Amino acid sequence: MMGKREILVVCFAVAGLSSCASNVSPTSYSVGSVGQVNRTVAAKVISVRQVDIAGTTGAGGTVGGALGATAGSGIGHGDRANVAGAIAGAVVGAVAGAAIEQSATRQSGFEYVVQTENDNLMTIVQGANPTFVVNDKVLVLYGSPARIILDPRK
Repeated sequence: MMGKREILVVCFAVAGLSSCASNVSPTSYSVGSVGQVNRTVAAKVISVRQVDIAGTTGAGGTVGGALGATAGSGIGHGDRANVAGAIAGAVVGAVAGAAIEQSATRQSGFEYVVQTENDNLMTIVQGANPTFVVNDKVLVLYGSPARIILDPRK
């Protein structure tokens, strides 16, 4: 049976997984992006489609497996029972951890197809805010990640 300490560790691990969702907003930049020059191209939105963004990293399965093995190793009496419990706990924990991570990192976003002024087509997926509609004039910002923003020159 899990003690209070183990339950506390599991709670913190699950809470940590829920904060693993990637930031897919075009209004957020990483520290490494500061001071970097990116190419920007004017474009017009020609298609918008809502999409689901799944941001799994594998950490959920790893953490769940480790916690499950720890919890399962306390089952039964004797070395064989402890090993069997650890193996079963690792499998169940890994599956549960992966499922928790998948649901915690799922986000809504939009797939935009834009046409540049020289008639090139580009597809960009980004978070739900801000939202653009067909015929909006936008700027495509190259980089990692690429993003589109409203063209302030309109």
